[in-house]
Amino acid sequence: MTDRNVSRRGVIAGTASLVGAAVVGRGASAQNPPPSSAQTGTPASTITNPPRDWSPGHPSIYPDPDVLVIDPSFRALAPGNAAVRRLWTAAQWAEGPAWSSQGQYLVFSDVSGNVQYRYLWDAERVVPFRKPSANTNGNSFDFEGRQLSCEDFNRRVVRWEHDGSLKVIADNFEGKGLNSPNDIVPHPDGSIWFTDPPYGDRMIEGHPDEAGGPTNPQGLIKPGVGAPNAGAIGGKKRELPTNVYRWDPSGKLEVAIPESQLPDPNGLCFAPDYKKLYVISTGQGPGDTGPGASARSMSST
Repeated sequence: MTDRNVSRRGVIAGTASLVGAAVVGRGASAQNPPPSSAQTGTPASTITNPPRDWSPGHPSIYPDPDVLVIDPSFRALAPGNAAVRRLWTAAQWAEGPAWSSQGQYLVFSDVSGNVQYRYLWDAERVVPFRKPSANTNGNSFDFEGRQLSCEDFNRRVVRWEHDGSLKVIADNFEGKGLNSPNDIVPHPDGSIWFTDPPYGDRMIEGHPDEAGGPTNPQGLIKPGVGAPNAGAIGGKKRELPTNVYRWDPSGKLEVAIPESQLPDPNGLCFAPDYKKLYVISTGQGPGDTGPGASARSMSST
């Protein structure tokens, strides 16, 4: 689609009407209505009834009806014979996909399931990678091929070294514990940038506050119960605003974008030339004293 004002439903409906008209023109009557849209070749999509078949070999028609080009400048990036394929389904909450060009695999997190998975490109299968994963959320790989991960449970950012050891990149700022690092990106200068909203301060995503903390003020949740490593970081309570941080290879951690400028930062990425950082700001998080954001984004050089 190249027109912002034309909806996917409108295109599908219009296509079906044209096909139906052609059939009627060949002799269909009120007593012999035209066949259904499925019989006349209209491809099934995620909004048709019945919906598309996700099994291997589908769709059988190109371009894929669920590949929508909203901005014409992206047309060249969507080859006509490229289709959406379902590779795997079993996660409670899949997040944080990151591609390893060295290992030729995709890492992603099942945050609530407390498992990290790998999609093996050559074998076309998904296997558990780290279990438990400390409710890992966002992942990335630095410019030396080392995996970076945001652990919701431990409220920290870690790096997995080539020898398999783990290095803690950040778990506090100026002596106060981080909220729940969410997404992470490396920069060619060796720095690491990450967001720190409070979304992992709940049982479903990570480690809740201890009783009296901003995300557990009445003490109704018992952080030491339920998780394989429950109680491992006892005494944690939310202490910081929601910021975007920059970690320098020297070990220095600084606030790159404060909450006052962009509350509840979530996803982030660099422009291709790494001269601009894009950050998504989402709604009010648990324990927030301010209104949060309203699904807006910003960029910062």
